[in-house]
Amino acid sequence: MPEINAGDTAWVLMSAALVMLMTPGLALFYGGLVRRKNVLSTIMHSFFILGLVSVTWVLWGYTLAFGPDTGLGLIGGLDWLALEGVTGEPSSVYATSVPHLAFVAFQMMFAIITPALITGAFAERKRFKAFVLFAVAWSTLVYAPIAHWVWSPDGWLFGLGVLDFAGGTVVHLSSGVAALVAALFIGRRTGLVEPATEPHDVPMTVLGAGLLWFGWFGFNAGSALGANGLAATAFVTTNTAAAMAAITWVTISWMHRGSPSVLGAAIGAVAGLVAITPAAGYVTPAAAILMGLGVGVVCYAASQLRLRSRVDDALDVFSVHGVGGAFGALATGVFATLAVNPAGADGLLAGNVGQLAAQVVGVAVVGVYSAVATALILFGVNLIVPIRVPGTAEEAGLDLAQHGEIAYQP
Repeated sequence: MPEINAGDTAWVLMSAALVMLMTPGLALFYGGLVRRKNVLSTIMHSFFILGLVSVTWVLWGYTLAFGPDTGLGLIGGLDWLALEGVTGEPSSVYATSVPHLAFVAFQMMFAIITPALITGAFAERKRFKAFVLFAVAWSTLVYAPIAHWVWSPDGWLFGLGVLDFAGGTVVHLSSGVAALVAALFIGRRTGLVEPATEPHDVPMTVLGAGLLWFGWFGFNAGSALGANGLAATAFVTTNTAAAMAAITWVTISWMHRGSPSVLGAAIGAVAGLVAITPAAGYVTPAAAILMGLGVGVVCYAASQLRLRSRVDDALDVFSVHGVGGAFGALATGVFATLAVNPAGADGLLAGNVGQLAAQVVGVAVVGVYSAVATALILFGVNLIVPIRVPGTAEEAGLDLAQHGEIAYQP
């Protein structure tokens, strides 16, 4: 069993705090994008998940995701139920130089933000009771198994060689696909017309994007699980991809619409952060530039296609997180190199076609599982509590109808 390293422990705990900040940052990012009458309900989704999943993670989420495998590489056992036997000593399963509880805390923050990402798809029309049931079921039945497959040493996708440094498939692809399914299941907002969907507070959204960008250094560089050169690499590649994607999105929208969009800069940066997440500890800064450029183009195109469709993914979760996560996972299979991370693999450009093939399998499996499981969960929840609010509540706004409060006084 490795000894605890104080520097590594400090970095992992600091990274956990940075990732925790991302969920309130997401609340502001989403909150600014909706109409005034729904800003509190939108913020509440992310903020309440922060409390809800924190508790479920301690009780059963962590052991299902990271507990000793039950035998088929599909799910962890109940050895660590309610964190029984999990202490301040290093884990006997994960050979890290940090306390087991520090690893638990770090991974908890990933489990929190993933279902929070989905909430952007059903903003302005979902019943709060149904949201709570959905969040508990989804984090248990979708997030935990996928995390186990990809990140547990006994997980079957891990064994297949799928690379996901910090959550391109586990976090972003799974939530993005779930968001698309949720948007299709719940239907379009009542009376949806373009003027009604304009963001009510762009500065709030940009502030949220800034907090996401800041917290993402913990998300990606923290996934090195140590204060070391790999963390430094992930830090630089993360910032580089976000910067390039922001520049790309603004440039494309400027050419397309005739003006450099502030909102586009914020969304583009998030798309870049999503794409680099699976690759951050496997690729060079030069590759991060190419990935930022590519995801800026791909996600902008996806958002434009969504606007022309009948799908009311209210805050473009699928276009950014689903498409961006898939793009990043596949690009990892292209640009990964052992020169950056000897524990990783060479990608297509280094002559390893098999790594790209493994990434394709990972994307396909996670995408299909998330879609099917999310649909079943939504169907089950809807039998217990109607998912969609009544038309009168939707017209009045969810802040007042669901929470009895308003964000702004007249």
